[in-house]
Parts: sequence; structure tokens; C-alpha cells
Amino acid sequence: MRPTPPIKVALAGAGAFGIKHLDGIRNIDGVEVAWLVSRDLEKTRAIADKYGIPNATTDLDDVLADPTVDAVILCTPTQMHAAQAIACLNAGKHVQVEIPLCDVLADGEQVLQAQQRTGLVAMCGHTRRFNPSHQYIHRKVQAGAFNLQQMDVQTYFFRRTNMNALGEPRSWTDHLLWHHAAHTVDLFAYQAGEIVQAHALQGPIHPTLGIAMDMSIQLRSRSGAICTLSLSFNNDGPLGTFFRYIGDSATYVARYDDLVNGREEKIDVSQVDVSMNGIELQDREFFAAIREGREPNASIAQVLPCYRVLHQLEQQLNAAA
Repeated sequence: MRPTPPIKVALAGAGAFGIKHLDGIRNIDGVEVAWLVSRDLEKTRAIADKYGIPNATTDLDDVLADPTVDAVILCTPTQMHAAQAIACLNAGKHVQVEIPLCDVLADGEQVLQAQQRTGLVAMCGHTRRFNPSHQYIHRKVQAGAFNLQQMDVQTYFFRRTNMNALGEPRSWTDHLLWHHAAHTVDLFAYQAGEIVQAHALQGPIHPTLGIAMDMSIQLRSRSGAICTLSLSFNNDGPLGTFFRYIGDSATYVARYDDLVNGREEKIDVSQVDVSMNGIELQDREFFAAIREGREPNASIAQVLPCYRVLHQLEQQLNAAA
């Protein structure tokens, strides 16, 4: 029996999240990173050397022209995501695009159309679906052992200048609604069902970044569950996203990979999946879907309803401005 050939993948965007993907892929058998794409060729080559990647470039077209490349992971600036995802699909490459899929709904709809036309695997990096803490709760929901009544979520950063997670200057501007709210809007629908009502308020627009630094969002699902989401770039610690699940049989608090009950008693989620690394689990799903010829969890079709809600919220905010 012949060994299965490795999946050859290219990674575009060697910033903070690109490095997290490279670290995760190191733990996945049967996958080779064949190309690294980023803006600064010298830095890109240095990272490629560190991770044993044979090819480095600043041009995604070099990757798309390589017939040996099976798939592309996009960790590029938000504004490039949709167009680059479509280009990958049109070139016959499976694609995973980091969150957010888009910051204009029409662009995301076009990605779905390209996926449906090509039949290739296309997914978006909605990592909360894969974190063991949230998987633990999802399995209880699916088994009927936990019915969500309310999610209370805080997404807090101290980011008054345009820096990435490594403290380095960004070439693009992050966004509370289209990026950070996307995690929770999608997760709430994943845990509670279709969102049927959504409202948003935002604070003042930053004079130089041109974005709201504070935002409040309320959601209701068809099941009747509600979600209250508070977001800020003005919060001087603690930083991150904290989820409180209030249900009919328990209360859970998820802080990244840690899960406790309402009495702050730790719940062991180390055996929920093969890793505690949500990015690695996300990548494992991408490659498994390619090998098995199936739709992945967090496929474009599955996450696009989240972006339709974000579009609705943006319209509300613009009308109120």
C-alpha cells in the first residue's frame, strides 16, 4: 500500500498569527509547508529558514502558479482576505483564511460563490469553535445536557496605537466589529443556534485610527438565548476575551484554554481533543477535510451568517452616527 503523499501548504502572512500556524503545523503529520509569503523578503527568508520552508516570496502569485501546492493559509491583513481567498480557489488551491473572512459582506458572499463553484475546501479561522473549553460546552449542548440561556462576553485590549499581538506596527487597522466581535457572534450562533435579533452601540471614533474604541452588542438566538458582548481597545488590563455561559443546569467561565464552573472550580478539558492549541486543532480540521473530501467545521458556508449579522450591526451603527 502506497504512503499517502503529504499535503503541501503555503502560508501567507508571517506576522503574529502566521507564526502560530507554523508552530501548530509542526505537530501535524502528513503536511509540508512549501512556501512562506510576507511583505519583507529578508525577514520572510529568515523565518522560512527557521521553520525549514524551502521557498520564500513577497508575491502570492508565485504560490498560485506552483502546481505542487495543494492549499493556502491566509494570515494577511483583513482587507486582503476575501480577494486572496477567491484567487486561491480560482487557482485550484484549498484555502483557510484567518478571521475575519471580510470587512464588507458582499466580499464574503463572493468567497462563498467561489467555493461553491470550485468545490474546494474553504474555511475561516473561527478558532473558538476549536478551543477545548468551548468544545466541552458544545458537546454538552449537542447531547442535551446543557441549554444555554445567556452568554456574557468581554473582549478587552489596550490598543491605542496600531500594533499587532507581538507589539509590532501593523500595516492595517484592526476593527472591534468585523474582527473581534466576529469570534463571539459566530460562537454564540454555534452554541445557541441562529441569531434572530442584534443591536449595537459604539463609543467615540478615534481621531487618528478612525475606528470606535469601545462597543456594546446584544444578540438573541431563535432558541431564546441572549448574548451581551462588551468590547474595548481602551482597557488597561486584564486583557483577552472572557466568556461566561449561563445555562439551565450549570454556569461555565472560559478564559482562553481554561474552563471553570460558576464557583471557579477548574474543569479538566485536556482530554477533549488531541491538543490544547486551538490554532493547531483548526489546522488539523482543515487538512482532514482536504484528505476526506468533506466540508470542514467553520466552512465559509457555516460562518457567513455571522458576517451577515455584522453587516446588519454596521448598518445600525452608521445610521446612528
